[in-house]
Amino acid sequence: MNGKRLSTWGGWIFLMANLLTLSVLGSIPGQALASDPKQDALQLVEKSRMTLESFISDGNMGAFNDLIRQAKGVFIAPQVLKGAFIFGVSGGSGVLVTWSDKAGSWAGPAFYTMGGASFGLQIGGQAAEVGLLAMTDRGVKALLSSSVKLGADVGIAAGPIGAGASAATANLSVDILSFSRAKGLYGGISLDGAVVAVRDAWNEAFYGRKIDPIDILIIRDAGNPQASSLIQVIERATGRK
Repeated sequence: MNGKRLSTWGGWIFLMANLLTLSVLGSIPGQALASDPKQDALQLVEKSRMTLESFISDGNMGAFNDLIRQAKGVFIAPQVLKGAFIFGVSGGSGVLVTWSDKAGSWAGPAFYTMGGASFGLQIGGQAAEVGLLAMTDRGVKALLSSSVKLGADVGIAAGPIGAGASAATANLSVDILSFSRAKGLYGGISLDGAVVAVRDAWNEAFYGRKIDPIDILIIRDAGNPQASSLIQVIERATGRK
């Protein structure tokens, strides 16, 4: 009898976890059943611009504003959804823009997904805005790969947040610093273990041909004038054009 109860309980947990995963990922714009990848990509660029401007004007993001001036890459995900009932799942879409000392300018964006899963006794959910600052060449290189697991394939640490926080308190030896904001809470979502993967279909739709992040961000063999507003915000934030 006990064995049957355990089996039933395990099956119920498995079912709930899968339903939750489908619910969370299905609620992400363009993540499931995307009808127009180009339109989704354009909307993500605009939402990323708005999120970055919001971070810059937020008094609790002073360290972010200081550290972005040193960053070699800036990744913005306007909405990462996280839900939890026994299993936790998260997901969202983001864009990456990178700096080149040689070219003396920013390039991008390239399009990505961000997702992860965890197990534990947890109930709840949240939607967070996420900003990643790639502080090293290794950090940028990791994000250029087709898929990277944060905290495993590349070092990541939460950046200092709060009205009194400063860049001096950041772990500057790490490859990537993360900043998040969810419903007025700061640093409320853990990105350790999250997977960042390339959205090939959105890159192709935005640039009009098959292209990968290296071509977009390093070789710079692509461009789209509809990225200019996002690039301009990054230029103002970093003081680098």
